[in-house]
Amino acid sequence: MISDATKRSILRWIHIVFSIPIVGYIYSPFKELPNYAPVVRYVAIPVIFLSGLCMWKGHLLRRLIAKRSG
Repeated sequence: MISDATKRSILRWIHIVFSIPIVGYIYSPFKELPNYAPVVRYVAIPVIFLSGLCMWKGHLLRRLIAKRSG
């Protein structure tokens, strides 16, 4: 079983890696924005949101899932 510290570390790295396209979106030339927009909108932001939510309130989510299954 994976420890809580390892889970937090994995989520933290996912959060950091998927924020890189946002930096490219912000600092890219205006002509290149259409190339970055779908990746940022439909992949990066949802993954960042979900990983941040899991890091912030993951303990409550796990508790809810455990109550329903048990």
